[in-house]
Amino acid sequence: MSPDRDGVRNRILLKLSAAELGYVGPRLEPFQFNLHEKVIRPNTPITHVYFPDSGQLSVIAGARNAEPIEVGMVGREGTTDMVLVPGKDRSPFTYLVQMSGNGWRMSAEDYASALGRFPDMHFRAIRFLQWMMIQVSYAALSHGCYTIEERLARWLLMAHDRIDGDELPLVHQFVSMMLGVRRAGVTEAIHVLEGRKAIRATRGKITILDRAKLEEAAGGSYGVTEAEYRRLLEDSPY
Repeated sequence: MSPDRDGVRNRILLKLSAAELGYVGPRLEPFQFNLHEKVIRPNTPITHVYFPDSGQLSVIAGARNAEPIEVGMVGREGTTDMVLVPGKDRSPFTYLVQMSGNGWRMSAEDYASALGRFPDMHFRAIRFLQWMMIQVSYAALSHGCYTIEERLARWLLMAHDRIDGDELPLVHQFVSMMLGVRRAGVTEAIHVLEGRKAIRATRGKITILDRAKLEEAAGGSYGVTEAEYRRLLEDSPY
């Protein structure tokens, strides 16, 4: 089954021209993103590029004798093509399914062929790579300069951007790994945000109650990356 306009929600795929979709569509296959599945493993040859329609992937960096930490997030706004720069068939990052969902995947070989055939698609891939590097950079800034409450608010806003509705199926232990902090610190930060009436936390779920309050709680840790996405990918002619 190849996708059509009505069957796709991924913004990168929706940007395809008729000619691009005519080439790419038959080479895409539906894919189910299962919770905590590693669709890309570090330092392993990459076989596919993934395009979520729903669900979310965490881009995780790890090192010897260090706890892994999330440095990026991919949902229906993007793709995993950040890892496929010319001459590079593997990545140090892990792409872990943070929230289950559906989407599409394409062989790395077919994807590289499509970029070679269609210059506009290639330009968009470069712009997306630029944006992902901005996202990774601001994740580092967030981890180094903001409080746990601000970082948690930023993370929840980013997750909220990539779903329908206001309920995030999350557990404290997983969030603590994403933020690189102790579980107790996440629990305390959640209580702070609940006290501000921004969220409500129940077992295995966080509900966004007031997004404006959550943005206020995030401070300057949220917003720049999102504005850059609009500038580079939504407002771009490509």
